[in-house]
Amino acid sequence: MTNQQLVTMANQIGAFFKSYPDQTQANKDIGMHLNRYWALAMRQQIVQYVKDSAGAGLELNVIDAIKGHVKL
Repeated sequence: MTNQQLVTMANQIGAFFKSYPDQTQANKDIGMHLNRYWALAMRQQIVQYVKDSAGAGLELNVIDAIKGHVKL
C-alpha cells in the first residue's frame, strides 16, 4: 500500500472522530482503531511516514494519535 493511500485512510478515520467533544479521547480512539483494524505492516509504515515526513498531508489529530497511541 502506498503512503498516500494510508494517509487518505488515516485522515478519513480522523475526520470521523474530529466531531468528538473530547479530542484527547478522540485521539485515543483513532489510535485504538488503527491498532485494532490495521495490519502491523500498515501501522509500521504510517509511523515511519510520520517520522520521515513529519506527517505531511495528515491531519494534526491523526498525527497526534499515531505518535501517542499506535502500537507496533
